Amino acid sequence: MNIKAEDLSIVYKKKARSIKVLEAVSFAPAAGEVTVITGRSGSGKTTLINIMAGLLAPTEGRVYYDDMPVYQTDDERLSAFRNLNIGYIPQCSSALSGLDTLQNILLPSVLAGIDKTEEAEKLISAMRLEGLKNACPDELSGGELRRLAAARALINSPSVIFADEPTNDLDDENAALILGMLKAQAQNGAAVIIVTHDSAALAYADRVYTMDGGKLIAKENEHEDTLCRCYVS
Repeated sequence: MNIKAEDLSIVYKKKARSIKVLEAVSFAPAAGEVTVITGRSGSGKTTLINIMAGLLAPTEGRVYYDDMPVYQTDDERLSAFRNLNIGYIPQCSSALSGLDTLQNILLPSVLAGIDKTEEAEKLISAMRLEGLKNACPDELSGGELRRLAAARALINSPSVIFADEPTNDLDDENAALILGMLKAQAQNGAAVIIVTHDSAALAYADRVYTMDGGKLIAKENEHEDTLCRCYVS
């Protein structure tokens, strides 16, 4: 799937002020690659991936998935497309309190009318959540909720994965687990876009950008040759 953002800008108005968060950003993450975006808090990283994921309309600019213009597509069709084709790991917990771990992970597949119970069981094992399958979100730690969110993002084998600070709340071992699984998804053909402050993610990146003042700037990835290859396939 080809993804393309053209001249994305977003402006927030606060009384007499206009705050430009993104400024004419064009971006085309590639299938089969991990793209890492770094930058200070407030630089526009999360705003960019929210726009590209179809969650936040830009003030100006366009986003295309193949020939589908995201913000000229009706909500019902866009929601169905996003559920099947886009995985999103949010920065904050978004587990539904009335569902247990297995049900939360299965939710995108249930909405799509697909039985993915076997895949969910494998993800629970891969994410080291065995024994917590029937636990409610308020029984899970921050790191366990992060791994649950990653499993849910992967349940429909999406073509595109956006990960917003996916290693927050994780120790080094579990951070490597999540980053390795994201790398494996890219090797299976997905476009993976990671927004992070975690320098460990650079070792998994094929391309690196930084956000600065609402602008996206390509960087050389000096860590690429040191990639740990012990990720989960």
